[in-house]
Amino acid sequence: MSTGRFAPSPTGPLHLGNLRTALVAWLSARSTGGRFIVRMEDLDRVTSSRLHAAGQLADLAALGIDWDGEVVFQSERFPRYEAAIDRLTRAGLTYPCYCTRREIREAAAAPHGAEVPYPGTCRDLTERERRSRETDGRRPAVRLRSGGERVAFDDLVAGSITGTVDDVVLCRNDGVPAYNLAVIVDDAAQGIDLVVRGDDLATSTPRQIHLCRLLDLPVPSYAHVPLVVGPDGERLAKRHGAVTLADLAATGTAADTVRSWLATSLGLAQSGEAISAHDLIDRFSWDRLPRSQWVAQH
Repeated sequence: MSTGRFAPSPTGPLHLGNLRTALVAWLSARSTGGRFIVRMEDLDRVTSSRLHAAGQLADLAALGIDWDGEVVFQSERFPRYEAAIDRLTRAGLTYPCYCTRREIREAAAAPHGAEVPYPGTCRDLTERERRSRETDGRRPAVRLRSGGERVAFDDLVAGSITGTVDDVVLCRNDGVPAYNLAVIVDDAAQGIDLVVRGDDLATSTPRQIHLCRLLDLPVPSYAHVPLVVGPDGERLAKRHGAVTLADLAATGTAADTVRSWLATSLGLAQSGEAISAHDLIDRFSWDRLPRSQWVAQH
């Protein structure tokens, strides 16, 4: 029995790729008789909205995906993230970073020989250098002081993955906690023991596992599902046409038909087969899932 979750950012409607991942996460939990939780990752309150969240929940329900308990919003949980960052800071594992994104891009492109994306520009600044930057009006982000740790994990879909932990941002310079920190705090608090998400996030997993260990949090299992792409092979987006339930409904395609498409793409149904979400539970197994991207053509 496992506890799974789907954790979208409520910045717009869910597209077929999001819905497909949500269906896999739900089936994974329900097939073990486990719990399924929905969490809204609305850390950035400028781009996120409760209206988008409501629309996303309605889309999940339209496909037959239900969830247990109240939907959690990360924007209401900042004290939890701040407490985790404070703990890391007290352990000497953070430092302020004053770099702009442009400066990081330029430094990363230089032949500095660093293995990690962030070259450590602010890692060893003196107190005087920090004061100088703050006098210039620069507000610091908070970064993890890593040791270039190599972290390996066995993914239920992608197999063995190893990555190097960099000095990842824990809190942005506007005070908003970063995804990599918030997600592990919430997964632990909600008892998530299996994280199912798109394989574009697989490279972030070693960082998150490392943070779990530093904070004495349980490390969940992971399953990174291949992305859905358009006919051009690029990641699914608005430019590919009708890619949301609302778009498809406008063309006369019902949610039941979309569910059939998604089930077929996962190897759980025959093309054109009418099937409910609950009927798919008994069919689900990780062995049946394709390991390649699904090209959405409709």
